[in-house]
Amino acid sequence: MGENKIINRIVFATGNQGKMREIREIMQDLGCEIISMKEAGISTNIEENGTTFEENALIKAKSVASISKELGCSDIVIADDSGLEIDALNKEPGIYSARYMGEDTPYSEKNANLISRLAGVPDEKRTARFVCAIAAVLPDGRTLSTRATIEGRIGYEEKGSNGFGYDPIFQVPEYGCSTAELTMEQKNRISHRGKALQRMKEELTKAFS
Repeated sequence: MGENKIINRIVFATGNQGKMREIREIMQDLGCEIISMKEAGISTNIEENGTTFEENALIKAKSVASISKELGCSDIVIADDSGLEIDALNKEPGIYSARYMGEDTPYSEKNANLISRLAGVPDEKRTARFVCAIAAVLPDGRTLSTRATIEGRIGYEEKGSNGFGYDPIFQVPEYGCSTAELTMEQKNRISHRGKALQRMKEELTKAFS
């Protein structure tokens, strides 16, 4: 598919450079340009008022796709909505993960707060998962959606510097470390976003085959 350039450009509705690194790593063999909305010259405040990860991802993708179309572009626009669900906290912070304690609050503070809220909770009840839903809006208006999760537990302190967000407190039992201690290759293979992106890559391939 990359050779005949059926997909010319993908715009990802994020300004997060950590996400963009993961996205480019996983989707590079599509053989097309993959840029952030900022790199595409798109700036917009999107009200994420959905009640599920899927709804919020589609809201973001449609909003950016609309602006892209106004700019005369025929891009594929992809957006994700992801978050951390902690079972002992009634699946908080959930769809509010990015806004938990305020969007501008450093994740070191957010992570410290979650760890303190789990004080006294034993290992077996510290179960949690990362959820990622990805939505794509194609130039012809069609939409695609994928979802993936990774199961783990919340640790007792931050560990690792390879990830971002809640990665340093999310322990992956089979690796015996946090997602922030994994290599990029390991993380892309098992992470919620990595698996959802792989599925989206497959959906795009089918849509344009």
